[in-house]
Amino acid sequence: MLGQFLMGFAVSIFNIVIHAFAMIVVVQAVRVAGANVNSPKHPVMLLIAVMLATVSMLMVAHTSEVIVWSLAYAIVDAAPADTDLVYFAFVNYTTLGYGDITHVKSWQLLGPITAMNGLLLFGWSTAVIFEVLRRAMIRIDFVRSD
Repeated sequence: MLGQFLMGFAVSIFNIVIHAFAMIVVVQAVRVAGANVNSPKHPVMLLIAVMLATVSMLMVAHTSEVIVWSLAYAIVDAAPADTDLVYFAFVNYTTLGYGDITHVKSWQLLGPITAMNGLLLFGWSTAVIFEVLRRAMIRIDFVRSD
């Protein structure tokens, strides 16, 4: 059981690092975009562009994190032979839980640990999306900040 927790913790920390770098990219991109905007002619289009870039970057981050989980599953043989590990990791990470594939008994805790990691990182992403949207709307004077 200790091995499962250690592996789950290590992969979770690695994914948190990936997510932190993604956040840095998002924040820097939004700052650059905001610094170059005084009074946009098409504020709705600018808002859409900022949100599209933000959400796209976060989707890339989450997909990368799922791939890290799938590699971890491969390293420890956590799934039955001939399992599509990326699919299996996505099902766990997103807490979809189809149940069509289950972990081998000796690594069964990796599923819930993967789900916990995904939930936390999705929550973090949601907070960032909300803050980017809020700041972008204020910056382009879409809504009043007072």
